[in-house]
Amino acid sequence: MTDPSADDGRVHGDVEIIEATTPFERFLRIDTIRFRHRLFSGAWGASHTYDVLRRGAAVALVLYDPDRDSVVLIEQFRLPALLAGSSPWQIEIVAGLVDGDETPENVAVRETREETGLALTGELIPIQRYLPSCGASDESVHLLCAQIDASAAGGVHGAPEEGEDIRTVVKTVAEIEAMLEAGAIENGHSLIALYWLLRHRDELQRRWCKA
Repeated sequence: MTDPSADDGRVHGDVEIIEATTPFERFLRIDTIRFRHRLFSGAWGASHTYDVLRRGAAVALVLYDPDRDSVVLIEQFRLPALLAGSSPWQIEIVAGLVDGDETPENVAVRETREETGLALTGELIPIQRYLPSCGASDESVHLLCAQIDASAAGGVHGAPEEGEDIRTVVKTVAEIEAMLEAGAIENGHSLIALYWLLRHRDELQRRWCKA
């Protein structure tokens, strides 16, 4: 049994962690937590036991080339997508987990290089931090937008030691709009970031395009 008071420093006055255990940990970690929380009436509710998927912090970034009005995406095999009834070949934006005390910016640089073979060419713009599945997991994703030169994009990349086989895909913004309209992009962080890009595209053009 783990010490619930020392789990990771997250303390809230409306929650009492009674017990926390880790029954499974491999690539993914599952914690079983018994807790109670304060009700809207102000009283304390009964205790509950939840299984929580512990993923931690991640970074996802939309790579935009303003000169070509294009986005560098990736395509890779995703087994859970198949189990959900979708195609296992998913089109996504670049993403990766935060390792230790890495900053989101460091993760963005590393993952872009690993998954596309490219280097970022300009500033990183924060979009927002969001929780993909706050009823089941503690994963929090830092969404960013980054400038990229898509002229050299292509090929297959990824970290072989992690079994990654990632194809680089370049789409124009017009093609992105059509894909979104057709429901061809299904994962949450890609949807949020790409819709953000469509909203802020003109601003990015003014900010980044060469004179």
